[in-house]
Amino acid sequence: MSERQEQSVRRRALIEAALESLAEKGLGAVSVRDVAARAGVSPGLLRHHFGGFNNLLNEAYRYATARVDAALDTAIAAAGEEPQARMDAFLIASFAPSIADRDLLSAWLGFWGLVRSDAAAAGVHAETYAAYRARIAGLLEDLARARGTTIDSRQGALGLSAMLDGLWLELCLDPSTFSASEAAMTARAWVDRFVGTKGQAR
Repeated sequence: MSERQEQSVRRRALIEAALESLAEKGLGAVSVRDVAARAGVSPGLLRHHFGGFNNLLNEAYRYATARVDAALDTAIAAAGEEPQARMDAFLIASFAPSIADRDLLSAWLGFWGLVRSDAAAAGVHAETYAAYRARIAGLLEDLARARGTTIDSRQGALGLSAMLDGLWLELCLDPSTFSASEAAMTARAWVDRFVGTKGQAR
């Protein structure tokens, strides 16, 4: 393995250790020493690779978001080109076990806490959520075009992202409240009302 590959492996190990520690301990208790121990490296190596602990946490935020994005994109791509099938795939994937996961929720709560105090984390949040809303807006636009309706895709993306976040949060906190399929069906019903059908008064 080349030196560059080794550095990449260590960086990823530190990022994954940060996610694990953040999920288990929360933002207030996560530490350089704990993350370094989980990754099997010295605290000094963490600083060497990331420059500072908050930088590592911000990279972990990006990594977690990218992992969720990849799962959503894979599901959408597998659905083919039909807009309804792509929307349905996105909604179902939004509540898949790998996403509606308590450990992921715990890590996300830590990231959200960091956003309030760290400008770089706030930048990561703004960037990643803008991309998420843009994906939703595109799916809504395609569906409206297929149905022959006109929508405000920005408003729709804001509304649907808020609904998905709320359903995801409750599903992670208490899976006995409703099932993943019920969450997807609830979101689908909202989409149907928002997009409407051709000739429908809106």
